[in-house]
Amino acid sequence: MPQHPNHNEQSVPRSKNLIRGGSCELLSALVAITLAATSANAQTAPATAAPADKELTEIVVTGSLLHRTDIETESPVTTFTAEQIMQSGLTTIADVIRTVSAFNSGTIPTAFGLGFAAGASGVALRGLTVNSTLVLIDGRRAAPYALADDGQRSFVDLNTIPLDSVDRVEVLKDGASSIYGADAIAGVVNIILKKQFQGATVSAEVGKGQHPGGGETRFTATVGTGDLDSDRYNAYFSVEWQGDSRILASDRPFPFNTTDLSSIGGPDNRVGAPGTFTGSTSAVVAPSVLTPGSPSPGVLNTTQVGAYQPLTSCGPGTSAASAPSAIGGATDNYCLQNRAGYFDDQPAQQRIGVSGRFTVKVNDTTQAYINASYYQNNVIVDTGSAQLQNSVALNTENIALPPTLANGSLNPNNPFAALGEYALTQYAFGDIQQQLTLKNHNFRMVTGLIGKVAGWDYDTALVINHTWLDTIQLGLLSASGELNAVTNGTYNFVNPSLNTAAVRAAISPTLAKTSTTDLDSLDFKATRDLFALPGGPLGVALGAEIRYEAQNDPALNPNANVQGIGVSQTIGSRNAYAAYAEFGLPVLNSLNFDISGRYDHYSDFGGDFTPKAGFKFKPIKQLAIRGTYSQGFRAPAFAENGSSSVEGFINQNPQTAYPASFCAAHSAAYCLPYTFGIITAANPNIKPEKSDSYTFGVIFEPISQLSASVDFYDIKKKNTIVPGNSGAALAPYFAGQPIPSGLSVQPDLPDPSFPGALPRPLAVSSEYVNANELTTDGIDIDLRAKFDFDQWGKFVSDLSVTKIFSFKLVFDDGSSQQYVGTQAPYILSSGAGTPRYRGTWTNTYYYGPASLTLTTYYVSGFAQTGIDATGDPNACLSFSNPCHVASFTDFDLTGIYHITDHLTASFSVLNLFDKLPPIDPADYAGFNYNPTYAQSGIVGRFFKLGAAYKF
Repeated sequence: MPQHPNHNEQSVPRSKNLIRGGSCELLSALVAITLAATSANAQTAPATAAPADKELTEIVVTGSLLHRTDIETESPVTTFTAEQIMQSGLTTIADVIRTVSAFNSGTIPTAFGLGFAAGASGVALRGLTVNSTLVLIDGRRAAPYALADDGQRSFVDLNTIPLDSVDRVEVLKDGASSIYGADAIAGVVNIILKKQFQGATVSAEVGKGQHPGGGETRFTATVGTGDLDSDRYNAYFSVEWQGDSRILASDRPFPFNTTDLSSIGGPDNRVGAPGTFTGSTSAVVAPSVLTPGSPSPGVLNTTQVGAYQPLTSCGPGTSAASAPSAIGGATDNYCLQNRAGYFDDQPAQQRIGVSGRFTVKVNDTTQAYINASYYQNNVIVDTGSAQLQNSVALNTENIALPPTLANGSLNPNNPFAALGEYALTQYAFGDIQQQLTLKNHNFRMVTGLIGKVAGWDYDTALVINHTWLDTIQLGLLSASGELNAVTNGTYNFVNPSLNTAAVRAAISPTLAKTSTTDLDSLDFKATRDLFALPGGPLGVALGAEIRYEAQNDPALNPNANVQGIGVSQTIGSRNAYAAYAEFGLPVLNSLNFDISGRYDHYSDFGGDFTPKAGFKFKPIKQLAIRGTYSQGFRAPAFAENGSSSVEGFINQNPQTAYPASFCAAHSAAYCLPYTFGIITAANPNIKPEKSDSYTFGVIFEPISQLSASVDFYDIKKKNTIVPGNSGAALAPYFAGQPIPSGLSVQPDLPDPSFPGALPRPLAVSSEYVNANELTTDGIDIDLRAKFDFDQWGKFVSDLSVTKIFSFKLVFDDGSSQQYVGTQAPYILSSGAGTPRYRGTWTNTYYYGPASLTLTTYYVSGFAQTGIDATGDPNACLSFSNPCHVASFTDFDLTGIYHITDHLTASFSVLNLFDKLPPIDPADYAGFNYNPTYAQSGIVGRFFKLGAAYKF
């Protein structure tokens, strides 16, 4: 059941100002209003001061601007207090938000180190992607992460919000564009920081898993002074640091430590088999000759004439294997390698942040404050060895070592040089390891006034938020450097240990870039009661804001010279203006209506008006009925309607995703799972997304110890901006029919064993399109029980469950794709899928100075199909025995003991029963598991001890 503790501070929404856009007149007007209000306050404070009891009981709940005494609003809101967060044993905002049952597909886990938005964590309520959930800090917007999810969607990185400064987190599970503007289609996460603090606290916590890796160390300290009532000021400063060590995939049991699933009926995806265009760290070669009439360079255009053989021998970490060769009657001998050992299940991460707030009580009705924070989140992602063979940017899948070098001498790397033959080579650079380092910096400053004037409560603030992300990529190959090394023989393939740092640097230079985002705003809003209605005073809220937004994410691969990655860049800026209003209409003691509306204008898009209406009917004390209707919108992001394009990659299994006739015409090696490209270009004619949302619910509290709420939701997004339907291109490609306009298929190199057969598709290209609509509906159930046993303590139980009835994407031609209960949308974010059920059950027993909390998390299983990637609702994304990902249930146990008034000790056992995650070989964000829903399973049983001291 949602809980909303009483508080004096007002978590009011924001109006924002365009600091950099030339809107000087509106900016000046708002500043003048602010100054005038301050002056008026000084003169009228004694006459307008509200009674103290009203000050103590009125609150503002996320999703509304109005002060109210009833904590249950027309919309469903879930609240996590600082105490509840501590009892959960969780230490990041990202982990806290992921416990919300309404959280679903499209969410970004930090463990997804190979994603476009690597190093960050974003939340997607209702599965409507991270750009449909608005994240606020104290009711005001925050600057997004500098990298867009899938190169398309902007979102706030939850890793850069300091947990130690958080007072509570409110999650509105309803549309709120009428109050907060664009992006609040699925809901709002409002992180409310402490408004004042006195004294000093320090805390420390250490954590270690039962299995190798993943250790955690955490330290926080907060010091504050001053009392707003007696001293007329308060100032506090907080610092926190947390370090999490990496978890290697090789340190986890089968099948999470291997790419070979043949023992359980799956594919053997170890690298090195001829025909797969992959290599191990022990090179294998096959004799070849120049293909007659082939273009230059010759090293990329040869024809195999003999079987593969190891260049030297199969070295450490590889195993010898053999199979029939593409050359009839011959046998290939090669080296297979499990690459899982190079990858992280959890990247190394270090977070450090400082924040502070200084508040001055100007007079009895006016407070001025400044709140500033700096947070840095460092993530290091380790992946495998760089591959000699790549399909992009330069296709080196058939690369061969030449028989002679530029100086005319025989190539010492080529064992067939004396015969004048080339050497087709499959190899992974064991001495060149890939590592991605991301350092995200976030500076945010908010300064404002809160006060009363002429019967109005006003709140105005200036926000300056700048982020910069330093990206350093090691281990990727330069196409020109790789070609030069092969052609000139500068790299030693026979004995790689003899290669110098200069040779490796020429092949794999360090790549670096700095990406930035900005959000500057000024807002002003005011609320008051106008006149009495039968059920109470009519409340009104008015507001305006101006906002400047900018993003500059240059390409890491600007000249398309880097192997193995696509090109992605986003550059843009715009101004936004908004005016909004809300009316609370208590027409009866038992019936209240809330009506709000907002007009937004974007300099690069135009304007849009979004209304919302809600009601709450309470015929008896124990029962309340509530409902809302709202409209929402999302303007196209900079990446969607500009001049940008992006290429992403997913795992594709020809044996399950393609017609059976395809693999029947090819070799087994050519039909192993491979990397498939999704290329999407910006569309200047793209339209904004619109939405219609409905909620209807019942709140029932038969006795004070028991309460329940059941809320139905229905959301329809129209003109949904998505990549083109790749399935619509693949079906005609395999059938030999024309491919629809706006789509194209890039074929891979032919199968060496069957060069005349249809090549497998290497990539599908499309523009962003407005799909007809995306609809989802479901139900939220929240139950709460609390029992007081007097001297024997008290017990509190909270159960939250979400069931999705439908999650369907409908295209302009009337065709549709149903995602719920499957791993679709597979080409979205981390390919996590859309489970039908999610639930959290928390049980806490309090006894004297101690408390013990057991939390249960549940995610239902789903079919391992992805119609958005395959075009076939029944095609398995991986092997089909079974074509299903099992459910996952996890238990966390946390204990807290207040030893004295000053000293508190705590312990946690996360994943209490050491439950492994369900096998999910199709998920490309983790090694055979799904980190979005089951990261705790791969971490395993984890122990934490902590202590805090209050001075």
